Amino acid sequence: MDIESGNIDLKSNNGAVPKHGFLLCWFKALFMKLKKNVAEFANKVKMIGKDDPRRITHSIKVGITLALVSLLYYFSPVYGGFGSSTMWAILTVVVVFEFSVGATLGKGLNRAIATFLAGALGVGAHHLATLAGKEGEPILLGLFVFLLAAVASFSRFFPGIKARYDYGVLIFILTFSLVSVSGYREDKIIRLALHRFSTIIIGGLSCVVISIFVFPVWAGEDLHKLIFTNIEKLGDFLQTFGGEYFENFEKDGVPKDDKKTLLHLNGYKTILNSKTAEESFANFASWEPPNGGFGYRHPWKQYLKIGMLTRQCAYRIESLSNCINNSQVQPLEFKKIVQKGCMEMSIESGKALKELSIAVKTMRHPDSVFTHLKNSISAADNLKSSLRTAKMENTNIFELIPAAKVTTLLIEIIGCISNIVDSVNELSRLAKFKGAETTATSVDKPKPQLHHEETLNSVTVETSSHDNATHAIITVCALSTALESGILEDPLIL
Repeated sequence: MDIESGNIDLKSNNGAVPKHGFLLCWFKALFMKLKKNVAEFANKVKMIGKDDPRRITHSIKVGITLALVSLLYYFSPVYGGFGSSTMWAILTVVVVFEFSVGATLGKGLNRAIATFLAGALGVGAHHLATLAGKEGEPILLGLFVFLLAAVASFSRFFPGIKARYDYGVLIFILTFSLVSVSGYREDKIIRLALHRFSTIIIGGLSCVVISIFVFPVWAGEDLHKLIFTNIEKLGDFLQTFGGEYFENFEKDGVPKDDKKTLLHLNGYKTILNSKTAEESFANFASWEPPNGGFGYRHPWKQYLKIGMLTRQCAYRIESLSNCINNSQVQPLEFKKIVQKGCMEMSIESGKALKELSIAVKTMRHPDSVFTHLKNSISAADNLKSSLRTAKMENTNIFELIPAAKVTTLLIEIIGCISNIVDSVNELSRLAKFKGAETTATSVDKPKPQLHHEETLNSVTVETSSHDNATHAIITVCALSTALESGILEDPLIL
């Protein structure tokens, strides 16, 4: 055995390798690999549970519900009455119990209604088919199954049905086919349909009761939290961006290595792909009964509108984020001109978004947002006024592009924030937030507007070089129509 090198010499004196040496190494490697996989799995379980403890609670709730419904098999009065149809209660729990109350209610109602309708139609189809005799019965049953399955399958392509009733349509097709083509007599078919419907009701009610009354998870709360968290992330970025961007240039483009700063600068990325989650939450929330601060017919669609406007703002912020690591040096004179205005726009816009996030979180009317929004618009107007009169000597026009791009994006973001404020005001009015009735809405009290006397505002910066006098016009304002339509256009024109 070679101890110094760390290698094990399994060969014997005559050069042969003993079999037990190979087996020992193989079992040792297998044990180490198994130990590593178990440790990785345990870490994943811990991470998933720590990320959202409600997942552990949900798993326990499903286990309890399934165990209670399974006891129906051993409850003589129930089993004697329903027979083998009792298994449909267990299947219902398996397929219906979802993470949130809304998803569970939606699936449960879809399954119950679809089973009842399909069972009734299946009994009727079977009755009509028996009137045609033994030769005509299979033909009529096949025709009925074809027509109902084709029409129901086509209905799944309608967006409204696909979003809310897709599962119900599938159950409708399955139940109708099973009931209509069964070989039982008509009296047995009716009894079979009633038993199946009854057991599905038992399983569905068990899921709904435990889902609502045992540590409920409301999809409406998740949507509400997602919306104000996304707005808060945009505010964190804008409050951090100004100082980070200009300090980077002062430090030769080297960004700060600070975890909190990096978190604020990268938090917006999760907003870019939040559309699917928002639509799912809104769909599930529409099934939920009134709970907490969310009453009957709560305006969940308005949350989707706010989410869309938030993503539009996040796309512009993504372009703004790319400017942080731009190592291209800009003229010191031009930087001094735009630094104060850009930082003020960024900070005030961030404060407006943070106030807006707090207003949505606490469900009150966003009164204090207008002050910060007005300050950011005033900073933009002051910056444009400064640039109109600015004159710089010996400046390369291409060196001005990065800072001009930042200025343009900040002005566009102010327009996006104004649209978000309008949508939140509308949500405040529809959902009857605190202070919404006594405070003037955006219709009665117009929000501050960017000054667009013309369709496009131009800012002229005069530059000159030693060889010849060169004049360039840099447009640092976005089209107001583009802000309203959400279309990004390149606002920099040389």
